[in-house]
Amino acid sequence: MRWENLTGGPGGPAALFGADAVVTRTIDTPEFRGITFHEVRARSIVNRVPGASRMPFEWTVNPYRGCSHACVYCFARKTHGYLDLDTGIGFDSQIVVKTNAPELLRRELGSSRWSGAHIAMGTNVDCYQRAEGRYRLMPGIIEALRERANPFSILTKGTLILRDLPLLQEAAAVTEVGISVSVGFTDAALWRTVEPGTPSPAARLSAVRTLTDAGIECGVLMAPVIPFLGDAPEQLRDTVRAIARSGATSVTPLVLHLRPGAREWFTAWLGAHHPHLVERYERMYAGGSYAPTWYQRQITRQVHELAAEFGIGPSGRGAARRVVVPERPAPAAPAQLTLL
Repeated sequence: MRWENLTGGPGGPAALFGADAVVTRTIDTPEFRGITFHEVRARSIVNRVPGASRMPFEWTVNPYRGCSHACVYCFARKTHGYLDLDTGIGFDSQIVVKTNAPELLRRELGSSRWSGAHIAMGTNVDCYQRAEGRYRLMPGIIEALRERANPFSILTKGTLILRDLPLLQEAAAVTEVGISVSVGFTDAALWRTVEPGTPSPAARLSAVRTLTDAGIECGVLMAPVIPFLGDAPEQLRDTVRAIARSGATSVTPLVLHLRPGAREWFTAWLGAHHPHLVERYERMYAGGSYAPTWYQRQITRQVHELAAEFGIGPSGRGAARRVVVPERPAPAAPAQLTLL
């Protein structure tokens, strides 16, 4: 692996961390078996989102690279290629940990140049993935944001967010806090194969209930809706019904998109588990990374109709309002990848 890809050099990109600051650890415990952590000291932690992404926020914080959730469709897989790490199993098992993220964030938020803009987290890889249980970076990050009353949002599939509920409540008392949990489907068989490292959809929706009961508004990003595997009318109905019962403040559907890096890994998985669908996917995504506009609109309409039936708005005051679902792909940008 070439750490120099992110350590700068003559004619190279701006350094993100020094090669002499990398420590690699393999933890031989059941919960981390097969996972290698690369501990780095980052040189910056607040990242600007490229304007072409069309996100309603400009800044993100990502304490990790790679994700043990191991979602076969994860759009962020390509980022591992910047380090010459494998974008398949390597993305799932080689986790880069920015160990100085909290102290670095405090410094950057305290700069006279910082405007106090909204900061989004979980838009690249999940900040509440399994590694967070070991490194505990998020409490310090939330504390830094709370101290500055800096607005922020978190998108996660991780129930570990409940550990930080008291901190979230304290932050919500002084600034705007948006929480959104990602649940694309409630089909247990589909979950076990496409999101093998995540808590179950039921556990995630239970976390939504806990958050909302504690006074933290929580929306659900219904993502991804997976064509031919998770988009049957009865599947959509079951998922929206479960989301409504969780007390979520909003539900926002997002159809699967397959960017380079994720596309190859997902296609290999599809060929192994559902070979009869490979040709259908080739046709569905022949135009690029996104499903056709008509299909995206169809899913959105169905979900919104079901949401109205079950008494939950398609968008509300919760964090889901920050997630914009584009009908067409945004232009490519060289900066950090974003969720949509």
